[in-house]
Amino acid sequence: MKNYFIILLFFVILLSSCAKRNLVYFSDIGSNQEYITEISRTVEPKIQSGDLLRITVSSLNPESNLLFNSGIMTPSGMEGQRLNNNVTQLNQGYLVDKNGEINFPVLGKIKLAGLTKEEATEEMVFLLKEYEKDPIVNLAFLNFKITVIGEVANPGTFTLETDRITLLEAFGLAGDMTEYGKRENVLIIRDVDGERRAIRINLNDKEILNSPYYMLHQNDVIYVEPDRIKAVQASTNQRTFAVLGILTTLTVSLLFNLRFYFD
Repeated sequence: MKNYFIILLFFVILLSSCAKRNLVYFSDIGSNQEYITEISRTVEPKIQSGDLLRITVSSLNPESNLLFNSGIMTPSGMEGQRLNNNVTQLNQGYLVDKNGEINFPVLGKIKLAGLTKEEATEEMVFLLKEYEKDPIVNLAFLNFKITVIGEVANPGTFTLETDRITLLEAFGLAGDMTEYGKRENVLIIRDVDGERRAIRINLNDKEILNSPYYMLHQNDVIYVEPDRIKAVQASTNQRTFAVLGILTTLTVSLLFNLRFYFD
């Protein structure tokens, strides 16, 4: 009888020791509290090898516009649709090769990797001034994507039409975290200047709103780790069922003996 009570007491203590989890984002902001933080200069995404860029050039010379915008063809093999301002809209883009370069009409090879979108635009304008007066360059990412995996409702890779997306918006695309997601230990993997960096952030902490990782970069991977309960559930196997069977037998036996003990 003593052994049975010890076993039951052990499992009661084990269950009661499970820590209470915090499922609230930025829980350190009080319900009646206003939190204001200065937005520091955000780290702009830099062009990387493998990026696909849409680059269009416009000037006062329609013939030059066609020349600089004729380097990329649509999937059908025809030039893109002409716009009213004599700029060709391109359906494909310029691929940044492993050397960080694109091959642009007339200008040839141009190294853009390592530059922000604004810096790359300025570089293109500088180079085009040799051929055109006051050229206007529009540059955008065509394959800006992020990946959200782990304990979210809809994990996957998302290709965006913008190069500005926050961490919270990424979770919105993925259907938010499940109740098993560890909000205090989210992992972000990012490629920067030829290095792959990984950092863990705490979404229960309001300071993340001013973190350089709050704004995401292209190809960022966000991994939401499952909590201990989900990990235990995932590791359930036949051995676990066997242990549960033994515990069930012990419990039934204990209750059976207790009935005679109190009679």
